[in-house]
Amino acid sequence: MFQSVITFFEKQSFGVSTYLANTLNMSTTKVRLFFIYSSFLAVGFPILFYLLAAVVLDIRSYVKKVRLKVWDI
Repeated sequence: MFQSVITFFEKQSFGVSTYLANTLNMSTTKVRLFFIYSSFLAVGFPILFYLLAAVVLDIRSYVKKVRLKVWDI
């Protein structure tokens, strides 16, 4: 079961750490390590932030796609 969860997240990665790393001009590895370490210290709060950011980024990409389709008409 654990392997199926890992496979799901590898296939369906949200791109949050990549987006934050590019925005902040940092390494993606450092951003991922920040989320991992801060999750242990803050009892899971950064995981909620990560999931919220994933939803927001997904909505942003959907809105961009719809906006492009509207202007193509």
